[in-house]
Amino acid sequence: MTHSAPTATALYDIPGPQTRRRHLLYGIVSTVVILALVGWIVYLLFDTDQFTAEKWRPFAYKGIQELLLRGLGNTLKAFAYAAVLSLALGAVLAVGRLSVHRPVRWIATLLVEFFRAMPVLVMIFFIFVALKVHALPALVAGLTLYNGSVLAEVFRTGINSVDRGQREAAYALGMRKTQVTTFVLAPQAVRAMLPTIISQLVVALKDTSLGYLITYEEFLHAGKLIASNLDYDLPFIPVVMVISPIYIGLCMLLSWFATWVARRQRRNPRTEAVGAAPAEPGKLLPGGQ
Repeated sequence: MTHSAPTATALYDIPGPQTRRRHLLYGIVSTVVILALVGWIVYLLFDTDQFTAEKWRPFAYKGIQELLLRGLGNTLKAFAYAAVLSLALGAVLAVGRLSVHRPVRWIATLLVEFFRAMPVLVMIFFIFVALKVHALPALVAGLTLYNGSVLAEVFRTGINSVDRGQREAAYALGMRKTQVTTFVLAPQAVRAMLPTIISQLVVALKDTSLGYLITYEEFLHAGKLIASNLDYDLPFIPVVMVISPIYIGLCMLLSWFATWVARRQRRNPRTEAVGAAPAEPGKLLPGGQ
């Protein structure tokens, strides 16, 4: 069985023997350090009796399971609202920042810069306390304003990154600006923007945990309520060990979804290269030799 030799690219040179040995040494040392760190954490968990049956028995109770599931459902509901509204707000603000009308562009820029600079928690508290909005709308509004302003910059940068020649060619065909943006620039920009969009949605998913500060009964709030009612030492550690893998799994699911969408886009007939038929000798015109 033969292995193909690595090929050099514009961003990567084939490492020599000494470099390969050095990289192997780095990899071994890093692996040992990581394993030692994980082993030390596991030792501390065992040393503080975090794996005893007494500390994990409460999670078998139906009431606690229902509380966790209800909190998870509320987290996903808040995230779904915030994700859809953030994408919509980001698109609107991006269009405003790309507008040829100066007042519209200035207003959109002011809104984007203001909401990007404002801490999410401050906006959530202001909407909840000062405007007297209920917990779920306050949480969704705060997440939407912040993440929408960030996504607006992502959309604007992605559209501007498309080759200028394609924009000029579309205008030469008589297309209006809206058509150029919708049918030429946006479909190409989405492929480049997709990883950043998913990363920002992951941020929105994690920021839903701020809802427990305004008494919204989301996943973290349910975990805090469970831990505060347990009567043994360090009750938060088992709760965190239950909640954290679920948050990580949701974020990984979003990343998988982004990969799946990108793969489908590459297989889309509209974006695949069309094979050209081999050239064949044409017929001679009458009177030709």
